Amino acid sequence: MPRKPFVPGAALVVAAALAAGLTACTGGSGSDGEEGDAKSGGTSTSSQAAEPGRYQTLPEACGLPARGSLRGMLPGDGQHLSRDEAKKIYDGQPDITYDTDRRVGCRWTRETTAGTRHLSLDIQRVVSYDAAVSDDDKAQGIYDSKAQAAKIPSGGNGSPSPVDPSPSATKGKGEEKGGDEGKGAGTGTTTNSSTDKKEQTPSGSPSGASSPSADPGADPSAGLSDSTAPRVLDDLGDAAFLNDKLVTADSGVHRDVTVVFRTSNVIVTLTYDQWSTDKTMLPESQELQDKARSLAGELSESLSE
Repeated sequence: MPRKPFVPGAALVVAAALAAGLTACTGGSGSDGEEGDAKSGGTSTSSQAAEPGRYQTLPEACGLPARGSLRGMLPGDGQHLSRDEAKKIYDGQPDITYDTDRRVGCRWTRETTAGTRHLSLDIQRVVSYDAAVSDDDKAQGIYDSKAQAAKIPSGGNGSPSPVDPSPSATKGKGEEKGGDEGKGAGTGTTTNSSTDKKEQTPSGSPSGASSPSADPGADPSAGLSDSTAPRVLDDLGDAAFLNDKLVTADSGVHRDVTVVFRTSNVIVTLTYDQWSTDKTMLPESQELQDKARSLAGELSESLSE
């Protein structure tokens, strides 16, 4: 039987068809691969969430100060306390809060014949819900707002100059707890320690002693001390300041010392005041500041453990 002749054209047509099919498959695979790389690249180049703060919960506020510290800050006038009386004074009264992982507080009060002393703690854990702002940065913004409201000088020279808040300060204002400032002021007059006349109390005066009031006609700027003026504290937490106000009210005179410090995403506000019904005796600034500053350092160490 004669063989059929070989037709080169038919073979070329088949080869061309196969080549076209392979090219189409290769092109489709390449397209899919490029789309996957684009998604992966988009994920890797997207902005990372800001770092969370160190603290995810808070301690019980009334249990933070040592009993010895409370005894020193709430001295008596020699009267003996029963066990129940001591427990009532030194155990403190916890603040009512809706979320104890976000905010806690405690208050202590002791009344004596020489006057009344109050101590309060407010501890706030700050959480940022903005992925571009860390918890620490938002806490710093709230701290800056507090320092600005108190007109704390940027240095320690006692000349008030407002502190500029950080860009996140306005975001934190809604988390501040109001209503504590001006406690008991009534219709009284408030004076910062930076404009008070320095008290002339002997260095050996007992704890809780008050200084005689300054002569109303004297220069209020005379005898000022930078060591007792409202100021930034450089050796407490990540940021800290101390404020001192003398308030004269109808019912008497009282000095309020406030220490505010930030450690990571937690802000601690310590307020310590002494009341005197005798307006001729001013509570001593140095003693109150020393005790408030000492307790603030104790709290900072407890939170860091």
